[in-house]
Amino acid sequence: MFGERSPGRIARGIGLMSLAAALVLGTTARAAPLTVTHWGDGMYGVPFAVAQEKGFFKEAGVDVTGFITSEGGGTTVRNAMASEIPYGEVALPAAISAVKQGVDLTIVHGGVQSLADLVWVELKSGTITNIQQMKGKTIGYSSPKSTTDTIVIIALDRAGLTGQVQRKPVGSSSGMLTSLQQGAADVAYMTEPSYSAKKDQLRIAFRSTDIVPNETQTVGIVRTDYLKSHPEVIRGIISARRKAVQYVAAHRDESAQILARQYKLDPAVAASALSNVLDADPKYWSEGSFDRKGMDEVLKGLILVKAIPDGAFDWSKIVDESLLPADLKTKK
Repeated sequence: MFGERSPGRIARGIGLMSLAAALVLGTTARAAPLTVTHWGDGMYGVPFAVAQEKGFFKEAGVDVTGFITSEGGGTTVRNAMASEIPYGEVALPAAISAVKQGVDLTIVHGGVQSLADLVWVELKSGTITNIQQMKGKTIGYSSPKSTTDTIVIIALDRAGLTGQVQRKPVGSSSGMLTSLQQGAADVAYMTEPSYSAKKDQLRIAFRSTDIVPNETQTVGIVRTDYLKSHPEVIRGIISARRKAVQYVAAHRDESAQILARQYKLDPAVAASALSNVLDADPKYWSEGSFDRKGMDEVLKGLILVKAIPDGAFDWSKIVDESLLPADLKTKK
């Protein structure tokens, strides 16, 4: 799957900068795609889009040809585990569920560590400005035991509104919009960049970050046997992704243009989505470090929706920080 390449061949194939990286890594990956949850319709993939266009993967000795995606959850984990490079940035709940089902995977880096892309909207004619005003009303989430379902339960619990707000599954963003228009829901979820594409019809009632400031959405996972045999490839991916996160923060306008090209979005929509996320939380994308409190919030939510049983959970059995740069490792 991966093999040594002579310096001459590397230099011809990936250039002098990639040669230096490959010599450090000792080997470079054959051309292969990576798995990224909701690639093309969620903000999780922005660092990967930037790393691809700016050549950061090749500089790190990993030749990425594109990205495999899905609607999320267990499908994304299965896609990742079956890929030539069995790595993926996936939803943390999906990773936890897979581990509990016996999948031998390891979490190697933090991904999206905030809910800045998830807003709760109503039609333009609405007047709700905070979750406390939801008493006696209906809130729409995507599907049972989803991230949006979990956030609704946590939010209502924290607001003291448990049992006082009707919860309604509304499916995809198109189903969500129909529910609002038909009066089946007063407020419903919306994620970027979908919100920026439809904001002329909607207004933000409240943001998830107003209620749950820290919640890890995604993490980087790798099949454990591959991690042991090819740590240099995963280290290269982590390095390229980190460089891209830093690039997005420093070059927002150019990053929005890259997002528009990679996701085939209207440039104005891409710029709006990127600004909305980063204005709400400049640290939306982790450079690779883990937010342990944010990860524990996910566990609490999964227990609340009865996706996993209550009880102690040992992160050390599935989290490996050894490939992270020293400054990103958890302080003991």
